[in-house]
Amino acid sequence: MPRPLPLRAAATLTGGLALAATLTACGGSSTTGQGGDAQGGGGKTVTVYSADGLKSDKGDGWYDKVFADFTKKTGIEVKYVEGGSGEMVQRAVREKTNTQADVLVTLPPFIQQADGKGLLQSYSPQGSDQVNGADKSADAKWTSVVNNYFGFVYDKKELSTAPRTWEELLDARYKGRLQYSTPGVAGDGTAVLIKAMHDFGGKDQAMDFLKRLQANNVGPSSSTSKLAPKTDKGELLVANGDVQMNFAQAKSMPNLGIWFPAKDGGKPTTFALPYAAGLVAKAPHTENGKKLLDYLLSEDAQKLVSEVGGGFPARSDVKPTDANAIELTKLMSGVEVFEPNWADIDKNLTDYVDAWKTATGS
Repeated sequence: MPRPLPLRAAATLTGGLALAATLTACGGSSTTGQGGDAQGGGGKTVTVYSADGLKSDKGDGWYDKVFADFTKKTGIEVKYVEGGSGEMVQRAVREKTNTQADVLVTLPPFIQQADGKGLLQSYSPQGSDQVNGADKSADAKWTSVVNNYFGFVYDKKELSTAPRTWEELLDARYKGRLQYSTPGVAGDGTAVLIKAMHDFGGKDQAMDFLKRLQANNVGPSSSTSKLAPKTDKGELLVANGDVQMNFAQAKSMPNLGIWFPAKDGGKPTTFALPYAAGLVAKAPHTENGKKLLDYLLSEDAQKLVSEVGGGFPARSDVKPTDANAIELTKLMSGVEVFEPNWADIDKNLTDYVDAWKTATGS
């Protein structure tokens, strides 16, 4: 398997499993594990606030496996809460005077937002030296633990082939059967704005298109993960998502297909959307949080990213050859990967989301 594709360079993925990164996610919450609270980092629990996609309702996701292995190895139970990337950051902000989370896992630009709000403390997990520089912060506030890409899904039962362009989605056949998660709330929803601004050549052009697309859009959704089941059942023909989450979901959703929109006359594009993890400042169980971050980046856990989670390892020295890795190679072949300007997006995210609200009437 080739080394991860640096996020700095746009490239066409033509062969080998490209493991780039620079992260979806959505609504709902759940908790696993038990144990009492403790002060000063002791106790037998660690609390994770995370964007969804890595834990399965059926208990067979990457989080399910690695959390169970971590508990077996350390005796530390994992308490887990999931939601949209923005939702998890805002929850952590509200709890800043009474911190509950030990580890925060979210997608860009929300991991940068969390850092900017003073929610993260520096820590370099064991194995982070094998994570490419573009996939972690220079000051060790966060590092990618699972690499991923933005994408869309479609209903393979009702559509014989995937749509090819953004413009096709304006067709009347998609009216009331197209939906994407809410920008500013869900990481994947925010990714819709980022990709549209790239593909259409700027904010104004993207908002003009999304304004027209609104005629077919079902409406807001705080959860990206809930859109895939609707697409598999035929309630929707097209929805947004991300490769890792949708690839994992497709194992139990036979009508779910993954695709990457192109602008009319252009190539299909995507960008890296990794699950990035950081140690929460003033975490109630700091030492347990460090141990969990170490384990998430361990070779044992990283080797399961594609096989169990349907994602891409964050460590460049872990090169999977399992059946999922081979299938992901084919899926990404021919898709152009671009690098968003994350500093600009972090700075101007509120303005971009407000422009989207104005354009769509949301």
